[in-house]
Amino acid sequence: MKDPRIRTAVAILALILAVASVVLVSITSANAASIQRGSSGDTVRQIQTKLKQWGYYTGSVDGIYGSGTEKAVRYFQQKNGLAVDGKCGAQTLAALGISSAAPKSSAQLDLLARLISAEARGEPYSGQVAVGAVVLNRVRHPSFPNTVSGVIYQNGAFSCINDGQFDQPVAASAYRAAQDALNGWDPSGGAIYYFNPAKTTSKWIWSRPLIVAIGSHRFCA
Repeated sequence: MKDPRIRTAVAILALILAVASVVLVSITSANAASIQRGSSGDTVRQIQTKLKQWGYYTGSVDGIYGSGTEKAVRYFQQKNGLAVDGKCGAQTLAALGISSAAPKSSAQLDLLARLISAEARGEPYSGQVAVGAVVLNRVRHPSFPNTVSGVIYQNGAFSCINDGQFDQPVAASAYRAAQDALNGWDPSGGAIYYFNPAKTTSKWIWSRPLIVAIGSHRFCA
């Protein structure tokens, strides 16, 4: 390829393709990070709380991104010069003063969902999220391992590891509960222990201060 005009044209085309690739990745990442209708959890509560404080939203602060929340987000976006799509991407979250959380790894989500399914299958949804929150509270507590896998596989921590329940198929609700827990929702109130009074044989666990009871579990400090 000796003709300099051809070399220049090829170089320009390569540059255009490179720029387009970067833009496409950026758009895809932004869309993936958006919180939108159907989302739930603590960040949705923060969004609803901010919108309600500022007069854009009149519904319940329930952590569920429904049509009312979407309508309020569109109104907020319109009034603040943002792209009006009803989704809370990075720009809308920033305008609301809410930090966009880094995405959680798939392996971490899967592991937490498996633990929730094994330990809280059949429990109320908030109780499933609370079990996941206990794991994450332990990760942050100095008395426990500082990773999700370390907490879950800690010797004697969870009976489901040894009784076969951990290897059973994972309930769909457990994945949603794991994501909500990772997003910051903590129905346990900061608990680092929980137990089922009908099944426990430990006298020590009854000495732990009760925070809240959800379904069959007591969540304790």
